[in-house]
This record gives sequence, structure tokens and C-alpha cells, in this order.
Amino acid sequence: MRWPRPRPLIGDATSSAERARDPASWAFPAAARAALADVIAARRDVRRFRPDPVEPGMVTEILAAGHAAPSVGHSQPWRFIVVQDAALRASAAVMADRARLAQAGELDPDSARHLRSLQLDGIREAPVGIVVCCDRRARPAGVLGRATFPDADLWSCACAIENIWLTARGHGLGLGWVTLFDPAELAELLGLPDGVVTLGWLCLGWPDERPPAPGLERQGWSRRLPLADVVAADRWPGAAPPAAPRDRMPAATAAARVGSRDGEDRLLAVPGSLGLLGDALLRAESVQAPGPAGSPSAPAGAAHPARPGRAGAGTLLIAGADHPVAALGVSAFPASTTRLIAQALAAGQGQGAAAARAAGLAVRLADCGIDGDPVGGWTDLRPGGPRGDLASADALTPGAVAGLLAAGEGAGRELAAAGPVALGEVGIANTTVAAVLAAALLAVPPGRVAGRGAGSDTAIVARKEAVIGQALARMGGRVPPAGPLSRAALADLLGGLGGPEQVFLTGACLGAAAAGGLVVLDGLLTGVSALAAVRYRPEVQDHLIAGQLSAEPAHRLVLDALGLEPLLDLRLRAGEGVGAVLAVSLMAHAERARLGTATTD
Repeated sequence: MRWPRPRPLIGDATSSAERARDPASWAFPAAARAALADVIAARRDVRRFRPDPVEPGMVTEILAAGHAAPSVGHSQPWRFIVVQDAALRASAAVMADRARLAQAGELDPDSARHLRSLQLDGIREAPVGIVVCCDRRARPAGVLGRATFPDADLWSCACAIENIWLTARGHGLGLGWVTLFDPAELAELLGLPDGVVTLGWLCLGWPDERPPAPGLERQGWSRRLPLADVVAADRWPGAAPPAAPRDRMPAATAAARVGSRDGEDRLLAVPGSLGLLGDALLRAESVQAPGPAGSPSAPAGAAHPARPGRAGAGTLLIAGADHPVAALGVSAFPASTTRLIAQALAAGQGQGAAAARAAGLAVRLADCGIDGDPVGGWTDLRPGGPRGDLASADALTPGAVAGLLAAGEGAGRELAAAGPVALGEVGIANTTVAAVLAAALLAVPPGRVAGRGAGSDTAIVARKEAVIGQALARMGGRVPPAGPLSRAALADLLGGLGGPEQVFLTGACLGAAAAGGLVVLDGLLTGVSALAAVRYRPEVQDHLIAGQLSAEPAHRLVLDALGLEPLLDLRLRAGEGVGAVLAVSLMAHAERARLGTATTD
């Protein structure tokens, strides 16, 4: 007699006989398998996103799919941080831009150009950011499967990312996986404890592109290998083994300064045809609309139309000041030269004013500390109180810093409404002041930032390097560590190491960004001022264009820290905003050409 087999109420209800009769009975229907294949084949690394929100319930469903991933020893090491705070996203975007430029410098020239062209704006644009973390605080020997493969916890988290990616694609959402970060820097931004590491940043939102093939394939970065090239039988083949993945680092590092961006889809032109210049135009058109009073920008993801003409017209804002540090022998010209140039600018005959007139830009002159009586034609913003020489005393008093920052913010807000704000400066010894602040912000030694300035010789450069070292030593613990600055920390740093025109221009960057404007930087001093603003408000970086790369050695370091590529590299030493004006003029010409280019449906 054969007895019926009891069926358990939980677990596997099948019997060995049933499994033997039909080994394929566990399969999903053909339609479900076809749908899964379609989703896998259609998965894309999306880079462009619409601002439309993603419903919280859908985000939860997608995270649940990640949480359902397989994990070694069922350890479930993944942790998901959902980021929607605009300031955090802005900080992360700056970090990614910095890392992208840094890695590009290590690649062969062609690969570097491709990497520089990659759009990482999804960090800013996508309404949801998901940082996948791996909690590695459990010892490998204490987790089943990790004693022999200690990194299996990271593999488990990668499985979770794949589940998230495929589920998002099934919902019609786009997802981009950004790993161009310094892991420690991203961990610090998110406050991760020791033993918890990130696997990068997932950008999640409704896609504003529908790529027919993976983006890096379309851009010629690489091709998908044939399946036969990656499959071996039994063991690694001795004859005709699989080729190693391509190593894109050259024997000698080459700088690649031209980038392109996949955009402008409707133009009857090759995508990315304007290269880095096209990137600048897109940034000019997509800066945020003004936000509420006192806010740094409009809410991230807020819809705003492209604004024709953003690259044209505008104002050259020049800040001028003399510096007590000039008495320490760090300049080849006497301090009286500042007043001479300031008078020429007021007469419209200085190099910056002449360049602005040729480009159709208005000129605004701000006297932040020029020695002697007020200079005619300049707005008198000179602060009271003592001013130090950096090496032995603070540059400015707290009251002076507060007044100059406020004046700069007001000027930036006002001028942003008229178009791009090109920044310029004039002041003997201001390259020393800029180099001191750059060394503090970048945490680099004096020798990496001390340049020749205007006409300096070796002895002057040596004195400049010594002054920078003395200033940093005097500040000591007042130099803040890497990371965002509070308003108080920003003011203290600028007061200790910044010139008055730097403080004013830092405020101008903050004010123009708050008004939804575009700021075009010139040389080292304007770049360092912008870097100080970005350390306080990372979202300011969205509003910056690097007009040029000057001859000062610190300038490249500053632009890399900002995650910006210069439009021009002409080894200019003119100051007065000349490089910024040339960049604005170039952008205006390109915009006019683009507006005259045929469009497609």
C-alpha cells in the first residue's frame, strides 16, 4: 500500500518525484521570461533627468527590490541613504566633477576627452539620489562565506544595485550609477562611520533621454564583447586567452582640455559639436531661476525654461585693492601702480575696460581698498579698521569682512539680472594674497601655489613662498579642514588670509548664484574667491564658468577643486577680467551661431 505524502504548510511543498518528472516546472511562463530579458536588455546608465518628482511609494518599491537581493551568509550588508537635500546634492556634484577631471588627467588623450565630456549633472537634476553603502563592520570570519572571500559583502551590495536598476527600468524610471568620487570624501559628506563604505551614488528619476544603446558604446568609449570572448570551458585557456580589459592610462600623462556634451538634440549638428563651449552654453541657459529671498538658489529640480541670450550682454565687475603685504617685497611693481591702473579703467582705457567695451559689456568698478583718496569712477567700498600684511597679522577685521561680503552679495544679485557677471581684479601683490588663500583652501604647501605674478624674478617668488608659509603658520588651527564651511568659518578665513577684493568677489559669487545668474571667472584671484564661495555654498558651482586658465601655477589646482574646465588657455597675465571678457565674447558668438543653426523635429 502506498501512502499519500504529507505536504508541509511552509517551505518547499514539492516532492522529489514531482521534481524528477518535470525539472523545468519551476520556470516562469515564456511571457515573463521575455519581459525580464527585455528589461535587462533595455537597462541604461541614464544621465539626463526631468524635474518631475518620483512618488515615495515607487521609491520604496524600488528599494525593496534592492533589499531582496542575494547576500553572502544572508548578511544583508547594504544600507541605502536616500538624498533629496539640494545642498547635499550640490556638494556631491562638485566632488564628482573634481574626481572626473582628476581621473581624466591620468588617461590617454582620447579617453580623457571622452571622460571630460561625460555629463554628471544627474546628481543635481535627478529628484532622488540613493547612496548605496556597505556595512563592513562585521569581521569576515564571522559571516558565512566571507572568511574565504572577504569582499563578498561588496558583491552582495552590487547585486542590490542591479535589482534596484532593473526595477527602476521596469517602472520607466532612469538610473545612473556615479562612482567618480573620492570614497572618503563622499563618506565624510554623509557622516558615515568607520567600517561603512560607499559604492557610489545612484541618480533616480524620470529620464529626459531614451538611449537606444549604452551611452559609452554610443560615444565610442568601448564595444560590448562577443559572448564567446568572455566564456571559457573548464579552465583558463592557454591558447588564445581572453584579452585583458583595456587600460586607458598612457605611458606619459597628457592633459586634455577639450570636452563635449551629449545634448542639443534638436540642432542639425553633430551632438557635442561645440565641445566645452557647448557645455558652457548649456550651463548658461540652465542656471536656476531666483529662489526665495535669502535662499542660495531655486529648489533643485524646479522647472525653468532655457533663457536665450544668457551668454550675451552682461557686466564686467572689477574689484580693486592695495595690500600691505606688498611691503614685504613680493611684487615687481610699486603699490602706486594699482591707482594708475584704476584711473585708466575709470577712463575706459584700461585693458579690462577696453576689452569689455569691445564685447558689449558694461563695466562696474568697486574700490575695496585702494590706497589714498577715493578714485573717481569707482564705487567706494573701502572698509575701516587696521589691515595686516598676512605674514604677521590678519588681513581684515571681522567688521570689514562682513561689510565687504554683504556689498559683494548685493552687487552680484543686482548685476546677475543683466546677463553674465564677468569677474576681474586689480591690485599690486594680489597674486600673493590669492596664493595664500588657495594654499589654505586646498591644503597644499606654499611651493605649489607661489607663482611669478606680473614680472617677478626668482628672488621675489622665494619671498612670496616664505610669506605664504608664515601666513599659514600664523593662522594655525584657524585654517579649516576640507569640507563645507559655515558662514562664521568663511568670514574668519577671509579675514585672516583674504584681500578685501577677494572678500567682495566671494560675496559677488554668492549673490549672483542666489539671483540665478551666471558668473564667469578670470584668473587665480577670482577663482579662489569662487572656491571660498563654493566651500560655503556648494550649489554656487552650478553658476560658474571658468573663463580661462592663467599662467599662475595655483590656478589649475583651484579650477580642479572647483570641478571646472577653462574655456581658454592663453597664458594670460592681464588681470582686470580680460580673460573672463574674452570667454563671454566667445560664448556670445557661439550662441548666435547656434541660434542660427537649423533645428530638427
